Amino acid sequence: MPVNGWSRFEVAWPWPVAVPSRFAGTAANIHLGGTDLPPGNLSTHIAASWERHLPGKPDGQGRDRPSARQKAAQLRAKQLKQERRRRLLLVGGAASAVVLVIVAMVLVYALKGDKKNAVKTAAAPASVVSTVTGVPTSIWEKVGKGTATALPKAVTGSALTKDGKPLIVYIGAESCPYCAGERWAMVNALSRFGTWSNLGATTSASQDVHPNTPTFSFHGATYTSQYLAFEGVEKTTNQAISGGYQPLDTPTAAQSKLQAQYGTDSSGSQGIPFIDFGNKFTIVGATYDVSPLDGQSIDEIAANLSDPANASTKGILGSANAITAAICKITNDRPANVCSSSAIKTLESQLK
Repeated sequence: MPVNGWSRFEVAWPWPVAVPSRFAGTAANIHLGGTDLPPGNLSTHIAASWERHLPGKPDGQGRDRPSARQKAAQLRAKQLKQERRRRLLLVGGAASAVVLVIVAMVLVYALKGDKKNAVKTAAAPASVVSTVTGVPTSIWEKVGKGTATALPKAVTGSALTKDGKPLIVYIGAESCPYCAGERWAMVNALSRFGTWSNLGATTSASQDVHPNTPTFSFHGATYTSQYLAFEGVEKTTNQAISGGYQPLDTPTAAQSKLQAQYGTDSSGSQGIPFIDFGNKFTIVGATYDVSPLDGQSIDEIAANLSDPANASTKGILGSANAITAAICKITNDRPANVCSSSAIKTLESQLK
C-alpha cells in the first residue's frame, strides 16, 4: 500500500524495496543496483537481481566476488606451487648435469683409451736399431738359452719359400705385450742373417697386461737377406677403439691359412705372436717372460743387451738364439759364422 507516495514491494527480494506508487507493478525507467531496468514487470527484474547476488554462486551467477583474504590465500597458494616447481626443476637439472658429466667421462675414456701413455708408432731411433742389431757374438754366446721357456716347435708341411729362399712369416699386433717382447728377439736374430730397414718403434697397449712395453713394429718394415725372406703382419695398432684396437695390416689369404693350420690350439683360438719358419718350425705365443721389460724405456732395454747377466737380456737373447737355431735348420746352417756357434748348435739339437 502507498506510503508517502511510495509503494512497498517485497516480492522476491530479501529486504524491502520502495518504489513510487505510480510505478507499482511495472519496471519502466527504474534505476536499481546501478542499472536502468528496461520496461517489464518489476518483480521479475528484482527477482533476477536478487538471484545474481545470492551467496554461494559463481561470480556473475549470483555469487559475491572473493574477499581480500580469499584473494591473498589464492595468491599464496599459487606462489607455493610455483616455488615447488622451481625447486623440482633445480634438483632435476642438477642431477641431469651430473649424469651427463659421468657419461661424458666414460665415453671419453672408452673412445680415447689412455692416450697419455699409448704411444703411436714412429720410426725406430737409429741408435737403438744399431745397438740391438750389433750385439757382439760373445754376448749372445754367453747367454745361450738364457731364460727362454719355449723353443720353436717342429711341424710337417710343404716347404714355404719366397724368391727361392725359405720364408719366415710373422703375425702379431702392436697392442700385444707378448708380441712386443718377441720382436726384440726377432730383430736381433734376423739381423745375424740380413739387414733391417724402416723398423718402427712403439709400445704395447696401455690397457693390456704388461702395459706400454717398449718395442719395435714390423708395419712398413723391410728385410733383405741372401739366405731367407721375411713377411711381417701387425694386425692392429695399440690405439684402443670400441671393442678392441684400430686395425692395421690385413693378412693375405696364404698367411691366414698358415696361422689357421699351425697357430690354432685345441679350443680353436689362434694365438699371437705366430711365427712360421718355412713350414718347418713354428712359434705360437711368448717364448720368454716379458715382465723384466716392464717400466723400462726402449733405450734402456737396448743398452742392457751388453750385459749377459741382465734379466731382460737373458730373455731377449735367449729367445733370439732359439730363433737363430731354427733359421740355421732351414738355411742348411748358413752362414757358417753364425750357425757354427756352440750355443746355436746346442739349441739346434733341442728343437723337436
